Amino acid sequence: MNNKPKTIFCDIDGTLCEHPYSGTKHGSYDMDSDMIPLSGTIKKLWEWDKAGYMIILTTGRKESMRKSTENQLRRAGIIYDKLIMGIGGGTRVLINDLKPDRDGPTAIAINLKRDIGVKDVKI
Repeated sequence: MNNKPKTIFCDIDGTLCEHPYSGTKHGSYDMDSDMIPLSGTIKKLWEWDKAGYMIILTTGRKESMRKSTENQLRRAGIIYDKLIMGIGGGTRVLINDLKPDRDGPTAIAINLKRDIGVKDVKI
């Protein structure tokens, strides 16, 4: 049994907050606008934080957008431990080793439909 806290890697746009391009064609981010957290996002993040999980946010937004993105996250009430910028919009692949003292996988992936949110995610 592994009692170590989990690390959660979670995308921002379309996963925690409404995607800025939902229903539209790609354009440019309006960095002055507020992020709109999806239903249950704030509660779920606090639940994970209280459980001792490390929350690492990921985004395809460019590194040059970091300060604006951090401000948007703060205004939206999104809590996190680390923010990884600039990962692009392609497929994300997680590769991890299997621990010899543990049965089963040491990494999982959960794919959600855009703008559904994390409120029903069980980890």
